[in-house]
Amino acid sequence: MKYVIALDVGGTGMKAALVGPDGGLLHEARRPTDRGRGPAAVTAAVLGFAADLARAGAERYGRAPAAAGVAVPGILDEPAGVVRFASNLGWTDLPLRDLLAEHLGLPVALSHDVRTGGLAEGRIGAGAGVDRFLFVPLGTGIAGAIGIDGRVEAGAHGGAGEIGHVVVRPDGPACGCGQRGCLETLASASAVGRAWARASGDATATAADAARAVVAGDPRAVAVWQEAVDALAAGLVTAVTLLDPRTLIIGGGLAEAGDTLFTPLRRAVAAALTFQRTPLIVPAALGDAAGCLGAGLLAWDLLSAEVATR
Repeated sequence: MKYVIALDVGGTGMKAALVGPDGGLLHEARRPTDRGRGPAAVTAAVLGFAADLARAGAERYGRAPAAAGVAVPGILDEPAGVVRFASNLGWTDLPLRDLLAEHLGLPVALSHDVRTGGLAEGRIGAGAGVDRFLFVPLGTGIAGAIGIDGRVEAGAHGGAGEIGHVVVRPDGPACGCGQRGCLETLASASAVGRAWARASGDATATAADAARAVVAGDPRAVAVWQEAVDALAAGLVTAVTLLDPRTLIIGGGLAEAGDTLFTPLRRAVAAALTFQRTPLIVPAALGDAAGCLGAGLLAWDLLSAEVATR
């Protein structure tokens, strides 16, 4: 049976899978990144995990994997296969694609984790069959993946989709990027958690706690939540004006609030639009499997491209 390796590298852990030709996950595994031991240890952990997956696949299916796809956070030079900077992994100018290809003896595809998750959502998730979509996961930060006809746009320099750094409140909180009032300082799960911690006086409060308090009718939580929803709507309206997507796919931890998020968000976006067509706003469908599924799609796409150029 022909299969590929899919690897989704996060700041604290890695998710991996063997993926069949139909995109199904044949075997799944997880492992820590070992980032506490430094960037070299993280690299070794990634290479070792990939090699273990290749061995597991060979034992199970009697043949080597055909290719590998890997999704990583940070700033990437995708054509060169280099991770230019990944702060939570300690990597700078790491030629990860070549390292993996040499270690495994396989062709390797490398992409940004959010774009990879967006690829999966667009092809086999909430955006399946949609020609234009924007995938926006709301987690520790906020990023975006611009989907066009079954692919995800990386931009001229690999920076497309950074909606989290669209300024929606010029006098808002300082952002690590150097600006003030970036969307992710106001509407990420982390930002909502911080705002609710201040409002409630509970330093351990999270965005999930805020959502529960909204459902319970706590007026402080309602105010915190509405501020985040309004900021998110402002960022999404900017994206709609620029990109004219047919569907907005919202994922990440904050989206787990369900209708507590989506009902006021749809209302706020619709109210802010004027001449623009109102897109569908839907929850992501694949959860934390999106990265692995997308990495598998990257690997299969790489094989298809190699066949096409022969």
